[in-house]
Amino acid sequence: MPRPPMLRVIDWEEVLQSGQDFDGWLELAESDANHDAMLKTLSAITLEADVVQGLAALKRRVNVVAIAEDWCGDVLRHVPALQAMAEASEQLHVRFITREQYLDVFTRYLTNGGEAIPKFIFISDQFVECGNWGPMPYACRELIARGKACGDVGAARKLVSAAYDADPGLKIVVRELYALVQIASAEKERGLSSR
Repeated sequence: MPRPPMLRVIDWEEVLQSGQDFDGWLELAESDANHDAMLKTLSAITLEADVVQGLAALKRRVNVVAIAEDWCGDVLRHVPALQAMAEASEQLHVRFITREQYLDVFTRYLTNGGEAIPKFIFISDQFVECGNWGPMPYACRELIARGKACGDVGAARKLVSAAYDADPGLKIVVRELYALVQIASAEKERGLSSR
């Protein structure tokens, strides 16, 4: 029996090196309004004390490839949460790429078969993928999936909007991202236990 085709192995180190840091990526924003909106959201985020302490205490570097473009509402909302975390840790290294820049990377992270951003791919200091997140918190992705299943995406989007309104500080997003940071930074002695 023939082997199924294999996906190309991604050189995560190369992808990270070719990406932009937050400031460089933000300067390429298509819209001044979106640029300013992300900075406003970033300045309003207050990370919880345990997250700040955990990020400051990271012993291993965690790399994140962020597939993001500023025209997207979910990007405007969620990228500042990731950036706030990166600013709280010297070990959290985030680089931004676009969908077109690495189409083969992007197509691996479709959401229920559809194109959606942002996508954050968490990579260890050894350039091993450890998880991914996006384009929105898990409960919201579930709402959209249910909406698609029953043919009422409009109602699902209203529920997602209400969930966003209920979490103006992006605490749910930060918690989900922080869990992936913890996985990607796992140490041999404690790697298999949750923190």
